[in-house]
Amino acid sequence: MIQKSKFWLLTCAFLLINYVVLAQTNVPDDGSLMKSNGKIYVVMAVVIVIVLGLFIYLFALDRKLRQIEKDK
Repeated sequence: MIQKSKFWLLTCAFLLINYVVLAQTNVPDDGSLMKSNGKIYVVMAVVIVIVLGLFIYLFALDRKLRQIEKDK
């Protein structure tokens, strides 16, 4: 039981130390870096194209399935 509690205590301590160290970095976040370079618009355009492609594919698949069900 003592081994298990020591393990969890050390795990929590290392996780907290990790968060403290990460909080002290002065690196700008990726969102502002991408916005400043204009790359966020490229990412959004790619995501929109992929989502629209999926919707068009699902709509076409639904039409084909309706046609098959109608023929039966």
